[in-house]
Parts: sequence; structure tokens; C-alpha cells
Amino acid sequence: MSEAVDQLVALADPERAAGMARFFQTGPGQYGEGDEFLGLSVPQVVAVARRHLGLPVAALEGLLDDPRHEVRLLALKIMALECAARRTSSQRRRELLDLYLRRTDRVNGWDLVDASAPDVLGRAVLAGLPADVLYRLARSPVLWERRIAIVATFPLIRAGDLDHTFALAALLEGDPHDLLHKAVGWMLREAGKRDEPRLLAYLDEHAATMPRTALRYSLERLSPALRAHYRGARLSR
Repeated sequence: MSEAVDQLVALADPERAAGMARFFQTGPGQYGEGDEFLGLSVPQVVAVARRHLGLPVAALEGLLDDPRHEVRLLALKIMALECAARRTSSQRRRELLDLYLRRTDRVNGWDLVDASAPDVLGRAVLAGLPADVLYRLARSPVLWERRIAIVATFPLIRAGDLDHTFALAALLEGDPHDLLHKAVGWMLREAGKRDEPRLLAYLDEHAATMPRTALRYSLERLSPALRAHYRGARLSR
């Protein structure tokens, strides 16, 4: 574990770290309050992750406990890469999933969620894990757990199973946080790529009451005429 962290630290860029701290809103009262950064890009972290696949669960949990954002990302990318690999054993997948669900408190940033939820949790649901876990997370008071729930449906969307995406989007419609609205709109947009009529049916029912950001993201792949129609539905409510 220390070797992996040392490899990240060797790549640290203090100037870039300062910019990332501002971008991820780490100031008092902001969503990333107190988070620390090394100043690394995602490809840099992924390159290190690929060299350390197979780390014991205890070592991965140690990485998750680190205060530095990229160290937590390293753990999550190792987990995601392994869960996405066909050669990974079912026992290892279960161990990684158990760790993930036990330590969602350390999946505490939108990029950390997006880098891990589809492969670690979404693939497990696609493989037969009861989807109840998605609804439990969606009802959490923790923003990041709610984002995990909706973003984890990405592999289901790709497989043509859209039911949970639309159900969770409706469940989360009244959420107060813009970072959740973006994720919901993103997943609705992806669902629309697979089944545009179903997205339109959803928008017929929800466009007038959806958060503005969720609606905007969900409309991005539609024709100008349809975008105008559904934006008008919201404005006229």
C-alpha cells in the first residue's frame, strides 16, 4: 500500500492541487470542505492503479481512509478495474462490493462516485444483486450515497434495463442538491439513447416539475424542437 501511495506522491503537483481544491469546492461550508489534493489527473491515478491490482481488502480500506482525494480515488479505481475485468473471481467481486458498501462514507466526491459506482455496484446489480440497495442509497441523507444510487444504473442502461433509472429519477426528483440533479439528468440522457420514446414519456410526466439542471441534462440528445417543448413545459408550470 505504501508503495502505491509513494508513487502518487512522486507525481504531486502543488500548483495544480491548489486549483483542484478550488474546483472541488473545499472551502468552509462547501460540498468538498476540508478535502486535500495532490494535484493529479485521473489518467495518472489510473496508471498507478493498474500496477497495484489485487491489493488486499485491508490495504484498500487503508487507502480509502487517507485524507488525500487522489489516494481514495486510487483505491476506488483499483476496485472498479477489478470489478470490470472478466477474470476477477466472484469471491473477489463480493469482497470489493462489501468494502464499497461498508465504506461509502469515503466515496465522498462526485468524481469518486462516478469513477466507481457503475463498475463496483452497478455491475453487481446487473449480475443479480437485489436492486433494493439502490433504493436504500437513494433514500440516504448523504448526497454522495444518493448519487451512487443513480450513477450505478449506468451498466444497466447499457444492457437495456432502464426500469431502475427511471424509477430512481422519479424518487430523486425533489432532491435539493444540484450535483444530484446533474447525475439524474445524465442518466436520463443515457437512457434516452437506448429508448427515446420511453424518455419522452417520462418527460411528458415530469418535465414540468423536474429540477432545471436535471431537465437540461436529460434533453441534450434530443432535437431542438423537443428541447424547446420540454423547457416550455417547465416554464409554464
